[in-house]
Amino acid sequence: MLKPRTLDRFGVFAECLLVGVWIAVASLPLVTLPAALAAGAAHLRHWNGGEESGWRRFAADLRSAARRGWLVGLAGWAALGLVWLDLAIVRTGLPGGRVVGAIGVLAAIGLVVTVLRACAAWRPGASWRTLLPAAARRTVRDPAGSLLVVCGFAVIAASAWFAAPLAAPALGMLVAATLAIEHRTTTTTA
Repeated sequence: MLKPRTLDRFGVFAECLLVGVWIAVASLPLVTLPAALAAGAAHLRHWNGGEESGWRRFAADLRSAARRGWLVGLAGWAALGLVWLDLAIVRTGLPGGRVVGAIGVLAAIGLVVTVLRACAAWRPGASWRTLLPAAARRTVRDPAGSLLVVCGFAVIAASAWFAAPLAAPALGMLVAATLAIEHRTTTTTA
């Protein structure tokens, strides 16, 4: 017979997998990815705090986050498109192209980590204009936490490589890990 503490841990794991699927479905329009990540983080925060949570609350948080979050998604995809273009130019063999390509890739990784950290800090009514600069500062000031987020992306990539359907539930694990990193950052600075 499993102990209640063990069942609680499996419950957290199962909720993370479920919210990962919700995030994947909600981000199908692509520009809603930051809003879906923010709603997923809010759901896990509500669920972990014993508050009301569920699909309806997730959908309400998604609508709230998407009011301005779609602009963040659009800007993020545009930035990643520029990095892709930068790498295409690097492949032509221009002098110094490798250095410029490496800087572009590092900037893209920093951008993705910053957006994910902003999504983890999002609350209903929060402004993305204040969340993103604060998340950028945390990304730079907490390199260990940022590296952990990058490792989470590596897990998603490995999951997708192993079996593509596993990437969706792994999104929930990445959001949960980012929430833990953000919690660690706020408790060590407070």
